[in-house]
Amino acid sequence: MEPEDADELVEVSLAADTLFADAGLELPPDDPREMLGHVERVLVAVAEGRVRGLAATVTLDGTTHLEQLAVHPDHGRRGIGGALLEAVCADAADAGRDRVTLTTFRDLPWNRPWYERRGFAVLPRAEWGPDLARQWEAEETAGIMVRPRTAMVRALPVR
Repeated sequence: MEPEDADELVEVSLAADTLFADAGLELPPDDPREMLGHVERVLVAVAEGRVRGLAATVTLDGTTHLEQLAVHPDHGRRGIGGALLEAVCADAADAGRDRVTLTTFRDLPWNRPWYERRGFAVLPRAEWGPDLARQWEAEETAGIMVRPRTAMVRALPVR
């Protein structure tokens, strides 16, 4: 991410959120700039000279945690999200991390099932670290839990 990408990243994030509304989920208002202000790394997908997707990560419990993956709906179903997810996993492995975690909606087809097809599995609560537990609580407080959610993990190859 470059500083000049911020406006387009906000546009992509807000546009991606419309998919949830289309699925009947009423999420609390979101200012993507807040997320951009606290994440450690943002990978972007650029097509035709414009940002079309983003993957934002933080470190939780010593591992890479995918805070947000968003693709502009006008550019969905073209492999952008999968490419960003693979880039996050490669980046984490290059940094010596052995896994990537995330939280997502359990029953939306482009959430848990999509991640499962890409090597993620449900992470039982008993295996959460304290940072992931705090992340879950923060999402509850923010009002994101409008539909069942789950935590997931993908093991990475040791490099």
